[in-house]
Amino acid sequence: MTLDERGGRIERLLDLLREDDTDKFEGVVPFGPQEFTDPGIAAREREMIFGRVPSIVAHSAEIARPGAFLTLQMPRNKVIVVRQRDGGVKAFVNACRHRGALLEDQPSGQCRIFSCGYHRWSYDTDGSLRTVTYDHTFGEVDKSASGLIELPAEERHGFIWLVDNAAATIDVGSWLGPEMDTILASYSLDTLLTYQAEGFDEPVNWKVMQDAFLDGYHIKYAHPNTAGKIIHTNVLAVEDYGAHARFLSPRKSIDRFLEEDHGDADLGRHVTESHFLGPNSTLLRQPDHYQLLTFRPHPTDPGRSRMEMRVMVPDVEASGLDEAVWERRWAKNWQILLDVLHAEDFPLLRASQEALGSADAGGMLLGRNEVINQIFHRQVRALTADR
Repeated sequence: MTLDERGGRIERLLDLLREDDTDKFEGVVPFGPQEFTDPGIAAREREMIFGRVPSIVAHSAEIARPGAFLTLQMPRNKVIVVRQRDGGVKAFVNACRHRGALLEDQPSGQCRIFSCGYHRWSYDTDGSLRTVTYDHTFGEVDKSASGLIELPAEERHGFIWLVDNAAATIDVGSWLGPEMDTILASYSLDTLLTYQAEGFDEPVNWKVMQDAFLDGYHIKYAHPNTAGKIIHTNVLAVEDYGAHARFLSPRKSIDRFLEEDHGDADLGRHVTESHFLGPNSTLLRQPDHYQLLTFRPHPTDPGRSRMEMRVMVPDVEASGLDEAVWERRWAKNWQILLDVLHAEDFPLLRASQEALGSADAGGMLLGRNEVINQIFHRQVRALTADR
């Protein structure tokens, strides 16, 4: 993307700001509280969304070296993701093929083999069965058919993507489509470090969580002393790519250019450029770093989910900063994000989930101005529709 292309999108954002307007969806759409509380709907989402399409599970830098691994709970499976000796990545169901014991209980680490703590069967990092202990008494085992169950995984644009279904296939480029695939390729996310990544298990449906971080309508009300002081409320310039979207939010620092001619100056530092990466991630492009928010449903409970937050930054050398300054900057940035999550976002969203459980909660509405939320829910409806 050239500066001219980005500049044109920022000019459109300025026009919306001047007109006290925002990009809008074609109509107001009703929805019901059962979408966030019904176990049957939740089961359908686990199978038809997460069991069919790719979603991001990590930044590549989190498992940079051969043998580096991480574990996670997906909606359908417990999973190990591991860097291979040839530099590729593979993902496996985190269960020993002997008696189904959890194979790896650490959230991340470095290994040469995976060894089950129950009977010490072991597996190579490519998933193949390596050792059956006391094999002379156990009986015949076809090792070639008894390796770990592999899940479809692909590394693309600095992220590791996964389809949570061993019977599925994966093609991230096709899923992203030409527009979003090109956009992500332009960011060189694979050159960045993961400064910090953390997960939060919350008593909130995953769609309630995702909705909150796609919403430009609530900022000055829910975050009056934090984001509300920095970012304009209810002003988004949106590009709708079907399953995904890109949208610009104006920072208040841009206000002086509402009347002042900025010439050829790049106004990129005065906007937040966000990307809805369906089905369950939001990538924020800030002037000096990227932030990834990912939301996954609980394996059984529609009222629970996991949010993961990642901050990806240039390394010390690329940033041009002294190492101590670099560390202070990103530690402060991370702490601000945590403070807002725990003091503002999570309490509001927990209370929302409780309210949605009311027997007579009634019908609700998504407005035309909630355009990214509309795109998200349109995708959920499309992926879970009868086929």
